[in-house]
Amino acid sequence: MNRTLALAGLDDRPWSELDHAYGSAEDLPALLRSLAGDDPDIADGALDELYGSILHQGTVYPATAEAVPFLARLAAAGHRSADLLVLLGGIAESTDEYGVAPGACRAAVAGQLPSVLGLTGAGEARVRQAAVWAAGHTAAPVEAWPVLRRRWEEEPDEVVRAELVTALVRLDPARGAPTALAALAPDGPARLRVTAVLACLAADLPWDTRQHDAVLAALPAEGLVSAFEQCEPLHAVVGALLRRGTAEDREAAFVLLADALRVPAPDVRAEAVWAADHACMVSRSAPARLLPALLPLLDEPEPPHDVVTLLGKVAEQAGAAGTALARLAAGDGDLADRALAVLVTAAPGLAAPLLAERLPERPLALAEAVGARTPGTAVSAPFPYDAALLDAVRRRLADPGSKGNEPIHLALLLASWGQRAASAVPELLDALPRIPLAGPTALAAVCPPDGEPRTRTAEALRAAALHGPDGGRLSAARALHGLTGESGPLLAAIRAELTGEGRSLREAARFVTGLGEAAGELVPAMRDALRERPEGRSIPRLDALAELAVALWDITGDAATTVPVLDAVIRADGGPWTRWTALRTARLAVRLGPAARPLRPALEDLLATPLHAPAAVLALLAALPEEELHGPLERTALAGQVLDAAESGVDAAGAFEALSTLGRAALTGEHLHRVERLARGDRRVVTAGIENRIIRADEQLAARARETLTALTAEGADAVPSGPPARTPLRG
Repeated sequence: MNRTLALAGLDDRPWSELDHAYGSAEDLPALLRSLAGDDPDIADGALDELYGSILHQGTVYPATAEAVPFLARLAAAGHRSADLLVLLGGIAESTDEYGVAPGACRAAVAGQLPSVLGLTGAGEARVRQAAVWAAGHTAAPVEAWPVLRRRWEEEPDEVVRAELVTALVRLDPARGAPTALAALAPDGPARLRVTAVLACLAADLPWDTRQHDAVLAALPAEGLVSAFEQCEPLHAVVGALLRRGTAEDREAAFVLLADALRVPAPDVRAEAVWAADHACMVSRSAPARLLPALLPLLDEPEPPHDVVTLLGKVAEQAGAAGTALARLAAGDGDLADRALAVLVTAAPGLAAPLLAERLPERPLALAEAVGARTPGTAVSAPFPYDAALLDAVRRRLADPGSKGNEPIHLALLLASWGQRAASAVPELLDALPRIPLAGPTALAAVCPPDGEPRTRTAEALRAAALHGPDGGRLSAARALHGLTGESGPLLAAIRAELTGEGRSLREAARFVTGLGEAAGELVPAMRDALRERPEGRSIPRLDALAELAVALWDITGDAATTVPVLDAVIRADGGPWTRWTALRTARLAVRLGPAARPLRPALEDLLATPLHAPAAVLALLAALPEEELHGPLERTALAGQVLDAAESGVDAAGAFEALSTLGRAALTGEHLHRVERLARGDRRVVTAGIENRIIRADEQLAARARETLTALTAEGADAVPSGPPARTPLRG
């Protein structure tokens, strides 16, 4: 078949009525003709555009299926056969389908199997490999498996043979398993043996020493799998074993990793550390099991940076590494800073003098010591007080070379020590113009109960609240109010923020209720700020309006004003980020108690989304009388939705709070088993977030699940607890 015949009927297809990633597919005929042309540069560009339009980041569309026959015919005609077969395989592989019936694009590729399978005997090995790969993704074992199995008997090229093993198992695991086992022969090439191991795992065959030895002997194994797969073999093998979920398979993964970590070759250890990192991200038992094999690597002349990075993710369990980390932390450069950052959590007693000694050179360790919290926020850091470190912090804070986040972190560390850091008041006062958000918080925390430092602190905070930079007035006024009880500057700062649009307004709203009866004079300005409906506002503005509306309720009990604002914010649709605003607003609605009853429809809508379900359940329990908790709102049904949220790893704290509020009587035996799995299961639940915090977040989830399980199963646990009481309005 020539290229002209391959494109026969191209203009007869309804391209303008079909969509791809960028809208109408009316451009596809021109792209396919460019692809079929003689100019290689133009053809390359057309191929790139096809990947972008009909297989956009792995997604397929209605136009994708229509393009498949033309791509297959061009490949059969010998035009860019390998490239087009890879594209066809990617289309068949995709399960991310947009606007097209499930499996339609894969079926379109399967419909071209005569052309694809015909190329498994092509003269060029790369074409044969691509044809095997494409055929293996068609989910058409009746047509493809016998042809590929015959090809296995004839194929001389080890790369193609490896592709055949994968394809045979992918098409029919049971029939392909014997071929995979045969390919494990110890005298076979490393590529084929490693591919066979992955195929055995895909076929769910038991793990044995043949597979262990094949992987270990092939290391470093990077690049020993199909060029069409994004796969690092050791990483993939470990992941596959852990996904099986049995104790035996977990142990097999850990033994394989431990053996790989003992191989002295640096490139092998690099692969092994990366795979160990993956294991720790997947399995809760992995850190304890693998640390004995990882820690000796710290004593090598050039310790792998990746080991320190991994230890940072599991720092709470890395206490045994304290001495080695301290030795590294005493050195120079980025590795020393990273090692000290791990030591801050793993062995804070060892970390404190090292941080004091080289504080300006350890920004990561300093950030870890304060929990790397948001600037301007005081934290109760777990890092212990240390007199030498206090002196170092004071010197560094007084140094004008301390800029950016460093003075903020220094102030937050002082704040965490409270009045034990009172001697730092002079340095904090001098630094106040540089740290207008964190500085006031730290001053209020460290200020002694009386004497000249307290007087100076109050004067400085008063001046900053009334005459300082606009961005710091609210923080200074809040700190002054906490220190002296003065409400005037805080009232003025909040009143000024009530004309704002974003995060400062939200913070101001949070401070209102703490003013007590004095907040009453802010009510007219609060009503003015709430007068406009929140539709179409920015996310910071929506968050601020919700906070402000609930603050108004706290003061006045005016549900008629508050409830419509909360309803509109919950229902606002401003893109994916507004979903977090809806969650926060539902949590705020809990404070209204029964007054939030009109929010029931909006809250019920939130129940359908795991992210929102815990907050919605808490709000509904607070708002509705017990007799309305039936049907979809029956407590047992709500418990199931809350558990769905907990198991997805979103709003875990809210999920366990909601379970506790629902009470033991709401939970079935299956519910308790689900909580048990969350508490003690090996598979991690939290799998996304800031990379070096994911494991910590999962450990916190597990701890909270254990606490909740204990409380729910305790003797005499409340059967049907009432919802949280509504806050009594101040009625100012």
